[in-house]
Amino acid sequence: MLQGKKIIVAITGGIAAYKIPQLIRLLVKNGAEVKTVATKNALQFVTPLTLETVSGHEVYCDTFAPKNEFSTQHIALADWADLMVVAPATANIIGKFASGIADDALSTLLLAFGKQVVVCPAMNTNMYQNAVVQGNIGKLKALSVDIMSPADGELACGASGVGRMPEPEQIAEHIAGVFTKNNSLDGKTFLVTAGPTYERIDSVRFVGNFSTGKMGFAVAEELARRGAKVHLVAGPTSLSEKHLNINRIDVESAREMYAASIEKFPHCDAAILSAAVADYRPKVVADHKIKKTAGTETLDLHLVQNPDILATLGSRKTQRQLLVGFALETDNELENAKGKLQRKNLDMIVLNSLHDAGAGFGHDTNKVTLITADGTVSQGTLKSKAAVAQDVVDKLETLMQR
Repeated sequence: MLQGKKIIVAITGGIAAYKIPQLIRLLVKNGAEVKTVATKNALQFVTPLTLETVSGHEVYCDTFAPKNEFSTQHIALADWADLMVVAPATANIIGKFASGIADDALSTLLLAFGKQVVVCPAMNTNMYQNAVVQGNIGKLKALSVDIMSPADGELACGASGVGRMPEPEQIAEHIAGVFTKNNSLDGKTFLVTAGPTYERIDSVRFVGNFSTGKMGFAVAEELARRGAKVHLVAGPTSLSEKHLNINRIDVESAREMYAASIEKFPHCDAAILSAAVADYRPKVVADHKIKKTAGTETLDLHLVQNPDILATLGSRKTQRQLLVGFALETDNELENAKGKLQRKNLDMIVLNSLHDAGAGFGHDTNKVTLITADGTVSQGTLKSKAAVAQDVVDKLETLMQR
């Protein structure tokens, strides 16, 4: 899976940097083209000549070096590569990456790189287990950065514990696995809905909900990362899509989301509808701001039902298509979700419960239960929404293979 792949190996100032020439040799031996970027501290452990010899390319370590091939070398490298691996990744570079700091060649390149990043933490056990470091790792995981777990063993300081960089063979195998997974949906097209819908009352007010769209955007990014083309129909949200395979369609109301979904679905292999769509909308929308009337303490809104996007797609899907819905329940969660799955002709439903702390609207984490049409129930744990998206897409791929 590495044949013809272009990989950036980024090296920071940890003792494990001496192992990186072996990683580069393994990647090159398996068909990859490798370029390196290093911090000044990294070059205390491994020389530029060694890195240039095994990679066949000059080391990028100075943003303003006159020998750089391009004046904006970090942008050129970001455009060139398919994947970037940071090994060893010190607490310092992890903190910079998580905080958006770009003050040298490597950290600047990390922020410019919009594709898959693999981070291999390597440091003393106490540093690795520090709450700040763990918080930074959590931030990166939430952004879909691939974090390899460090090994448990003898450390450079003489102590033993978690913090060793995985061996070069393990890192190379992991990178090959990333490419395998990233190509698994190549040639497939998906519809994803995300976020809330706003149903206008007048020119300044609306009926809505607290959905941020984080879960749906995470699903869209995971599908795109695996090679799929994604039509992302997004309600009002401040989120931005990252992957070039995502075609974003912005809508406001349920009817607009319905129209966009009906248009795109016939051309898709599957749809994952995670949007929190308003069930009702005001029957009459004022074209001006409704003024408060003196002596009147109530305002009556007459609501009418919106079209049911999930049920409509369920009635129209063909044998070659799969349909996944989301259910946010507060009572009789499992029974209600199973009922929704059957009524709307779904292949899978993702159940959220507002009773689970850290799950639901607004959080960076989620806890879901996956229920398939054959009755299989898979209960998950609280994890980042990016990790939940991986679980959802993994299950969907399993269904597609059947």
